[in-house]
Amino acid sequence: MSTVPQIDRSTATGSVKENLDQINGAFGTVPAMFATVANSPAALASMWGSFGAFGGGVLGPALGEQIAVAVANRNKCEYCLAAHTALGRKAGLTADQLDSAQVGTSDDEKTAALLAFALKLVDERGQVPAADVEALRQLGWSDEEIVETVGQVALNLYTNYVNIALGVPVDFPTVAFR
Repeated sequence: MSTVPQIDRSTATGSVKENLDQINGAFGTVPAMFATVANSPAALASMWGSFGAFGGGVLGPALGEQIAVAVANRNKCEYCLAAHTALGRKAGLTADQLDSAQVGTSDDEKTAALLAFALKLVDERGQVPAADVEALRQLGWSDEEIVETVGQVALNLYTNYVNIALGVPVDFPTVAFR
């Protein structure tokens, strides 16, 4: 059960209403996570703005969802694993690709290396050696892609913490942790 109330879009005002209206337009509903975060206009603007920015990022939706699934599984965030698995399917990922992403693997060597780096960021709290960044470059990842990966991991840590700490109810089809 959620430890803070969900803000109803129909009674919201100001920037919260504007953001919830945009979220409703994107999803056809306001997912529980956003309704919960809407208790803080600043937090909602930050979260929604970050999703929007990364949605147009260089990594693209499918890889962004693979990162999100890996981070959610590692942090045991039931909400984010469910949401990003559904969004990953919408982005064209197969069940096998999403299953592999949960544990930071992929049939594609380049993708597998980036997912492993994302999970190392989580595990080591960002304390990764320069050699790890250089190894990604050697596989063809650009500095833009590497920096965006760090940003995506940070956003997913934020959403994981919100959902876990505040007990946000899962409103997507549940997915088993690996």
